[in-house]
Amino acid sequence: MNKKNIFCILSFAAMTAFTLTSCDKSKSQMDEKASPATTKADAANKIAFVEVDSIMTQYNFCKEYSKLLQQKGNNIQKTLAAKQQQLQAAAANFQQKVQQNAYTREQAEGVQAGLQKQNNDLQALNQRLSSEFQAETEQYNKALHDSLQHYLAIYNKDKKYGMIFAKQGDNVLYADKAYDITNEVVAGLNKMYKGKLATAGNKAKK
Repeated sequence: MNKKNIFCILSFAAMTAFTLTSCDKSKSQMDEKASPATTKADAANKIAFVEVDSIMTQYNFCKEYSKLLQQKGNNIQKTLAAKQQQLQAAAANFQQKVQQNAYTREQAEGVQAGLQKQNNDLQALNQRLSSEFQAETEQYNKALHDSLQHYLAIYNKDKKYGMIFAKQGDNVLYADKAYDITNEVVAGLNKMYKGKLATAGNKAKK
């Protein structure tokens, strides 16, 4: 799973700036009291970032779903590997019997056709399982993206950041830790997340 496909920049307001001045006949003078427009501009200029890797490793939803996907991926690999081994064993047995002249021409053609069908079925199974796994991975990515956006919308009602962006690897050349809200976001996400994935899995087992 590619983490870079999971996150996009989350923007809550465009960056804006206002300059208000008042003047009289003698000189220009700044209003000592902040106007509503100035306050709004200050809020819009607030920025923060969230570390993607921390979300992936500390958000319980990510940890649970990643484990589930890993298990499914391993099961798919085991299933395909077992069928591949069976096919290879059957093909080796066929070659041995051909060398021993154990088949008539018609019998050999029939066995060979059966082996080809098994190979085609294996390729079809591989494609089907891969498509199902990809679809579930995309569903997970969407659920993660939606849950993060939903929480940040609530979180930002009080914080009023103009922009909250995702930081991963070296996609940001420099970011002051003072703007890092990762721990707050992870804590808030885990508080909102009630382990629905685990609960659903337990119900399914029963």
